[in-house]
Amino acid sequence: MENNTGRIPEKREKEFGIGTFIFLIILIGAIAYMASVMGIGPMFKTLLNTAYSVLIETVLYICAICVIMGAVSALLTEFGVVGLAQWLINPIMKPLYNMPGAASLGIVTTFLSDNPAILALSQDAKTRKYFKKYQTPALCNLGTAFGMGMIVCTFMLGLGTEFLPAVAAGLGGCVIGSIISTRLMQFFTKRHYVKEGVWEEMLEMEEFDSPAEPTENTSKSEEVKKKGLFSRVMDCLLEGGKLGWQICFATTPGVICICTLVMILTFGPGTGEDGVAAYTGAAYEGIEVLPKLGDLISPVTKVLFGFQDGSNIVVPITSLGAVGAAIGMIPQMITSGLVGANEIAVFTAMGMCWSGYLSTHVSMMDALGRRELIPSALISHTIAGLCAGVSAHYIFLLVG
Repeated sequence: MENNTGRIPEKREKEFGIGTFIFLIILIGAIAYMASVMGIGPMFKTLLNTAYSVLIETVLYICAICVIMGAVSALLTEFGVVGLAQWLINPIMKPLYNMPGAASLGIVTTFLSDNPAILALSQDAKTRKYFKKYQTPALCNLGTAFGMGMIVCTFMLGLGTEFLPAVAAGLGGCVIGSIISTRLMQFFTKRHYVKEGVWEEMLEMEEFDSPAEPTENTSKSEEVKKKGLFSRVMDCLLEGGKLGWQICFATTPGVICICTLVMILTFGPGTGEDGVAAYTGAAYEGIEVLPKLGDLISPVTKVLFGFQDGSNIVVPITSLGAVGAAIGMIPQMITSGLVGANEIAVFTAMGMCWSGYLSTHVSMMDALGRRELIPSALISHTIAGLCAGVSAHYIFLLVG
């Protein structure tokens, strides 16, 4: 059939299918359930207030971290610290993680700050030349395993010096989890690129190490190194900070959307004006689905993690979205007698290893340009976090 122009219109593909109706059923069902528990008005108000709170209290914090760590990473690469780490630590990193020694800087930066800090390191061309292409996506898992480590360990020690052995056991469990996560991720990346038929390409380094004829880039690099110390430092601070700022924008959508969802599934009602539990529309109210799930699987968590109470699972689950919110629950749980030293060990390991990966992993992999490997990264890190908790529990039984 011809149209007015005399051309035969192209056949348009149907833009919806059975998946569309399945999605609508799930979406409407989820909204209806949340509205039946919270009320329609408070539900939408809580969604917006939680998202806003995550933006102000979490995203801007991550932005500041990214800018600072981007500048620090630029300084480390400019003055050869990355190369020194590659030479010194490579004998240890290679057998444990199958990663070059330069990856150790990612561990340090994320331990001192947060997960996205490793992206500043991974985006630097001078650093990526030490990595084979199939190893680069595993940086997301390696860095996330140590995210906010300093904050978590310091917080746990602040609860009492008697928890020092527990924190040490938790740190050991986190290291085991990081090895499992990084190794598993590389296993998945190898399989992925074998299927794609580009395995030989993925075995190549990110940049050729062999000497090449002088190019515009190498000439520019030599010109930069001829600058004075002050100029080199300022260039690193500005360029590295700029890179960190770009990374922040790349991670923002995932942090806000996923973290908001996890918070609503975790927390319960707030407190009304009369002091009675009620849904007021404030941030961080929710429907408490995840704690109820914890009660159902408490027989399993007691064997794996040694948890005294089914509610203990809430801390690791909350760590999926925000480890800061997770550790904030612990003092009250200690006061209530629900948490002991063993739980502190497990919380330390799983809090560090998972450290909000559900809210940052997707956007971090997107920033690395490896969207197709997001499921592999999530599966690897989920398994690794569980292994970290189990390891911490049994390490504490041995040394506690």
